[in-house]
Amino acid sequence: MARGRKGKPVSGWLVVDKPAGVTSTAVVGKVRWALDAQKAGHAGTLDPAATGVLAIALGEATKTVPYITDAVKCYRFRVRFGAATTTDDAEGEVLETRDSRPTDAQIETALAAFRGDIMQVPPQFSAVKVDGERAYDIARDGEVMDLAARPLWVERLELVGRPDADHADLEMVCGKGGYVRAIARDLGQALGCLGHVAWLRREWSGPFRADEGISLEEIDRLARTPDLAARLLPLEAGLHDLPQVQATEAGAVRLRNGNPGQVIANLEFGTECWASHLGRPVAVGRYMGGELHPSRVFVL
Repeated sequence: MARGRKGKPVSGWLVVDKPAGVTSTAVVGKVRWALDAQKAGHAGTLDPAATGVLAIALGEATKTVPYITDAVKCYRFRVRFGAATTTDDAEGEVLETRDSRPTDAQIETALAAFRGDIMQVPPQFSAVKVDGERAYDIARDGEVMDLAARPLWVERLELVGRPDADHADLEMVCGKGGYVRAIARDLGQALGCLGHVAWLRREWSGPFRADEGISLEEIDRLARTPDLAARLLPLEAGLHDLPQVQATEAGAVRLRNGNPGQVIANLEFGTECWASHLGRPVAVGRYMGGELHPSRVFVL
């Protein structure tokens, strides 16, 4: 007989304000334990040194994770000028230093090249795969890789503070797959002074905001209590960018079985959307003229 999954069938989202010094995976583990949940995952890794919003999906909400990882995100970070590091942040070893420092005007001018559709080479210490291995595992062995540049959409990148000549505070709004460390590295190279990330905070990710997140200390305090469960957001919070349609009673039955089902909608043919019935999410899929063809079905 197959063993059942340990824990309760908890579904929903918990928004965590991650502190520095802990991995995203460790936060997922703590949340899963605190809610005694069967299944959990996060929507977008934050480096251990980074802080800010880390959205944790539980149960059926894990099926909506791709819609948050694809969502626009906002980062606030500080660039330290004058040094390049192995990791492109303050955790790495210094590779080279330079004495020059840019003016505010020079920074403003250089930032223009990092807006819009850009190509970005990931840091050597990153999770991209190289011949089946993670880049950070190869980098730890001292090997330098020739990583391919990847496209990134940068909606906004602004200078928001200059605490001193060595540092600049920036805010960036971007799409999926952006590396803030690469922005700091490439900005430093463009300015001729080198640079790396001194600190980094993700302010928001899609509909989820860091200032509305729960701390790890609060998770510990409320662990295994109804008060923590009350902090959960519904599964459909992860579908904020998709239009909602209503499934008929017969359509909901078919959708829950993974079949096309009748929905009431006024959408263009082929639009991706999600269907609900009696106030509960049923499925995500494509609207095909009166029917939803499901790609994900929710078991609630």
